Amino acid sequence: MHQSPLVDPELFGRLSGVSIRFDGHVEGAVAGSHRSRARGSSVEFAQYREYAPGDEIKHIDWKSYARNDRFYVKQFEDETDLRTLFVVDTSNSMAFKMGDCPEKITYAGQLAAALAWTLIQQGDAIGLLTHGAEIGTYLPPRNRPEHFWRFVRNLESAQCQGETNLAAALTHVANLPLKRSNIVLLSDCLEFSENFIGLLKQLRRKHYVSVLHILDPSEIQFPFSDLTIFEDAEDSSEQQVDPRAMAEEYRLAISRWVEGLEKGLADGQVNYKLSTTDTAIEKSVMTWARGRRK
Repeated sequence: MHQSPLVDPELFGRLSGVSIRFDGHVEGAVAGSHRSRARGSSVEFAQYREYAPGDEIKHIDWKSYARNDRFYVKQFEDETDLRTLFVVDTSNSMAFKMGDCPEKITYAGQLAAALAWTLIQQGDAIGLLTHGAEIGTYLPPRNRPEHFWRFVRNLESAQCQGETNLAAALTHVANLPLKRSNIVLLSDCLEFSENFIGLLKQLRRKHYVSVLHILDPSEIQFPFSDLTIFEDAEDSSEQQVDPRAMAEEYRLAISRWVEGLEKGLADGQVNYKLSTTDTAIEKSVMTWARGRRK
């Protein structure tokens, strides 16, 4: 087994009996644990799409390459099992940590890896999109075991850069050639514009959408009492503040923000779960899995 700080073999062993279900029907013909609109199985050609890392070379259409000097792969109907695309925020603010808690990006990676392992063990396909100020890695959903380790390696190599731009990331997801899928956003949601909430609701019209909100405990509890210099997590600007004069107001504002985010997403039937980085990964996995069952 590939050694990775994102992979806990003991945890994965405990998750081996966990099954994640999704509401509604799944468009697909691959035998698995989900209901499908399709009957029987099919290996008929469905469409062409541009090659992406992770695609099998045997599916490249070489005649098309000879004509266009670009790689395209053939998609077949038997690739339409349940797909889960993990959209992981890699903006600068995700590198934040305090005390013994891991960085938010590390926690997001561990949580995504645990959920991906659970899904792929039940025959579902997993994919990855990383994004900071710009779009990073994209791995199209696949359900092969070796694809899981490709997924993990890309999470390991993700670098936190730039300001949060969830709107651009979600617009990119909306333009991907995905049939009905499960879209899971892992982010601290620290974006000035709230356009991303509307975009998540729009995605829900076609896909099942979940937000795993990742925050450091200190971002909620605000455990400061002395005069402190605070640095902006994304643009590195600094400001000296007396926390005693603002602690209560800050905690109230954070509470209202989280409640407003959860309510706004619920109005659009978007699943929402808050996880702080001091929460055991297993607990976060089970909380999310229970929230998806019907």
